[in-house]
Amino acid sequence: MKIRIRIIAMSLCVFSAFTARSTMYAAAVENPFSFVVSSGEYSRTNALVRIGIEVPESLADVKTAALVDHAGNTYAGQLAKPRLLSRELSPNVRELHFILTELAPGEELALTATLAGPSEISADGFIWKDAEGKFNELSVDGRPVLRYMYETHDKSTEERRRETYKVYHHVYSPDGNRLVTKGSGGLYPHHRGLFYGFNNISYGDQKRVDTWHCGGGEWQSHEGFVASEEGPVLGRHRVAVNWHGRDGKVFAKEEREMTVYNLRTGTLIEFASRLESTVSHLKLDGDPQHAGFQFRASQEVPDKTKDLTYYLRPDGKGEPGKFRNWPDDKQHVNLPWNALSFVLDDQRYTCCYLDHPLNPKETRYSERDYGRFGAYFVAELMVKEKLDLNYRIWLQNGEMTVEQVQTYSNDFVTPVGIEKK
Repeated sequence: MKIRIRIIAMSLCVFSAFTARSTMYAAAVENPFSFVVSSGEYSRTNALVRIGIEVPESLADVKTAALVDHAGNTYAGQLAKPRLLSRELSPNVRELHFILTELAPGEELALTATLAGPSEISADGFIWKDAEGKFNELSVDGRPVLRYMYETHDKSTEERRRETYKVYHHVYSPDGNRLVTKGSGGLYPHHRGLFYGFNNISYGDQKRVDTWHCGGGEWQSHEGFVASEEGPVLGRHRVAVNWHGRDGKVFAKEEREMTVYNLRTGTLIEFASRLESTVSHLKLDGDPQHAGFQFRASQEVPDKTKDLTYYLRPDGKGEPGKFRNWPDDKQHVNLPWNALSFVLDDQRYTCCYLDHPLNPKETRYSERDYGRFGAYFVAELMVKEKLDLNYRIWLQNGEMTVEQVQTYSNDFVTPVGIEKK
């Protein structure tokens, strides 16, 4: 029996709060259905493609799809519920994800997709495994890629308080053999993995609340797992995080979503956050070293290899020992991306920080030789107002060129086009 579904072309850079949705409804199509992917002005290599599909109740549990192009090449597809920053049009909307291997500028590729029908997640692909109350770890084909640290805030000792006053994500090396990010302790113990906070928050009579250092009794608490996805193309989870002030009361509630995509040449992580104020006139502020969304490399970098650290920027490769920081460098703002090159165990890695133009501006950047880098902005929210953010992190072995990093930025900011055939 043929099943009719509705296909919805969806931009990869949709932010519902920013009213930047690019959605096109097409006439109902059958399963299998056909569509055309267009590269636009950019060359595409291992690019992500995401298509919104409205499926009937009978296909609500479908997890996979098979895609075939005109030459007979096949692509693995995965269906997932809409991501955090998508506007959920109906409970039956699913997003079909696959990796586009290669497409030259100005070219199109016709594909036919067949939903595979209800199936269980196999041992292959992304799997989440929870160490209850401690961490939630994502692996792909048995190789660990990401670890979410979410222990309950523990004030029994000062040491335990410091270990548990914020949630964050560790990142593994692309081969899965080691963590490349720092946990608690070490140089600047408040720096950990992929993390998000501000050191100068104000609201009501609270003039300086700091969820970066958490030195005045502030903390971020894990409140639960909202959603998760497993499969051959991506692994994703969405977590609820409360932000507590010095008095212990919650002043903001966040949903934080991490998605990892199955690219064989490295690790691509997408960070999305929706922060909602629970107080009137919440101001988020700080400085480039202590605010925003940032990455911190392993403690081994300051201990052993910091003299080998350098940064790659849109204007070229920097020299070890020479770093840019706002406000000393007033031009170090609103970069489309920045990249850290660092060494662990004689292996050089490049970590790319990809911004999106719809994130708040002015975005002020910071770089350090010990492997902490990222950017922050200033934002103000009224009660129940929401702040949406979206970044990507690309991690790979070895060095990269400006052109290579720009390719990942292009795919993020200007995704491929989708048209019903």
